[in-house]
Amino acid sequence: MNLIRMRRPHRLSKSNKIGIAAPARKINRQELEVSLKIIEERGYQAVLNESLFAAENQFAGSDQQRATYLQRMLDDESIRAVFFARGGYGSVRIIDRLDFKKFEKNPKWLVGYSDATVFLCHINRNCGVQTLHAGMPLNFPENTPTALDSLFNTLAGKPLKYAFAPHPLNKAGRAEGLLTGGNLSVLYSLLGSISFPETEGKILFLEDLDEYLYHIDRMMQGLKRAGKLDRLAALVVGGMTELNDNTIPFGKTAEEIILETVKEFDYPVFFGFPAGHLADNRALTMGGELSIESGDKIQFTFK
Repeated sequence: MNLIRMRRPHRLSKSNKIGIAAPARKINRQELEVSLKIIEERGYQAVLNESLFAAENQFAGSDQQRATYLQRMLDDESIRAVFFARGGYGSVRIIDRLDFKKFEKNPKWLVGYSDATVFLCHINRNCGVQTLHAGMPLNFPENTPTALDSLFNTLAGKPLKYAFAPHPLNKAGRAEGLLTGGNLSVLYSLLGSISFPETEGKILFLEDLDEYLYHIDRMMQGLKRAGKLDRLAALVVGGMTELNDNTIPFGKTAEEIILETVKEFDYPVFFGFPAGHLADNRALTMGGELSIESGDKIQFTFK
């Protein structure tokens, strides 16, 4: 069991600065208006400039522009957390342009999900620093109050604890380990790179959006053949949202595909955790020490 603790960024205090970055798809100021108010209502200062709204085709500016902007956020010691404004595609194009030396000396919370999985996993593995899989500003207006509370409570240093109903496909059990993972499609794209997380002895979390069911099967088989699924402490599956099928049906749900892929392994598997491309997108501390207990409710406790 791999429980070598990762460093946890300092908790935020009222009036601390939170940087907003767009390392992937472009975003405009109007799309952020409500979220900026939410951040301010929570007592923090949102930091951004016009470079955030750069555009080059689907991206928030060129690779160099996006990397330069994010680098400034990482290096600025007055900024205590960085929220990735939205997902899309593009983070993997700039991850190798970034220098994390100053970040490692003064770590801060990096917050996002979906395409931001690139940063969450890279930071965990290469810097030994916890990150936060949670809602992003583009989604704040649709996120549930519980989801938003889980994000801001974590930033404030409050412990995370969840209880939710068991899924009928669960393989019940107890598990402890460091949490890793994120978006399945993004993880699959990181296989073989220095950004792919170490999974042995870890609790692996997976979620995805708008994929074909046979793609889910292909990606799970890819992770399995690469040896990334056989020595987990547990597998947790979040939202598998708005998935697609072909004219000739694949014949299984995403959950059934995932369970079939790992059925030979003896670790517990939990489906239906409320995180991912969902309104109720609960915060998860990636690299944090997680304890899971089965019972009438599935209990998730971060230590």
